[in-house]
Amino acid sequence: MRKTLTTGLMQLILASSLLVTAVTQESHLPSVSDSEWSDLTKITEKMHLGMASVKPSGICDRDFVDLMLPHHQAAIEMAKSELQNGKDPQMRRLAQEIIADQQSEIELMQLWLKQHPAPQP
Repeated sequence: MRKTLTTGLMQLILASSLLVTAVTQESHLPSVSDSEWSDLTKITEKMHLGMASVKPSGICDRDFVDLMLPHHQAAIEMAKSELQNGKDPQMRRLAQEIIADQQSEIELMQLWLKQHPAPQP
């Protein structure tokens, strides 16, 4: 059951990665510079590659953490891009909160991984 769940989760991640890639290649927001848009799509692509490279461990908790780490790192990188390029005070404040919250959660997940080493084959 866990293997099926993990396989299904990986298929969902890969499908969403393909969808995001297709959408980002087809759409363009005129209010965003090409450079800013390119930065955001590069971050997204890096996240999806990181998530797709995770090998299922057969332990749902570990797979969850392994998949969430690149997701949270991408959120931090996107928030930093917002701080660098964004103008709206509410969005800049949200970006600051995202950086603080996601970094804290990354540290928590890394600690959890250290306390729960991967099983040896």
